[in-house]
Amino acid sequence: VQLQASGGGFAQPGGSLRLSCAASGSGFNIVVMGWYRQAPGMQRELVAVKTRGGRPNYKDSVKGRFTISRDNAKNTVYLQMDSLKPEDTAVYYCNAFTEARDHYWGQGTLVTVSS
Repeated sequence: VQLQASGGGFAQPGGSLRLSCAASGSGFNIVVMGWYRQAPGMQRELVAVKTRGGRPNYKDSVKGRFTISRDNAKNTVYLQMDSLKPEDTAVYYCNAFTEARDHYWGQGTLVTVSS
């Protein structure tokens, strides 16, 4: 499985960004897709994940501001980030967890929120 993420960049506080991540390859069945992030000097943390057809799970601090969605037919996951805060600044990583219980990671995309 290869994950290609896009959509990071710069935003001012209160602004919005949208991340996309598409999975490619063959012979896999993705059960969970989602996003993690890692700020400088911090551990990687879960931001939002969504199972196929299931309810999403969000980090508490992004609830009400971020929305995760999936297009199962395209093996693509999106993260709409609104009301961005400086503390959202991090490298965001796409993740896929397959039926074979393997984790795959995208290359990371930098999100910077600053005035």
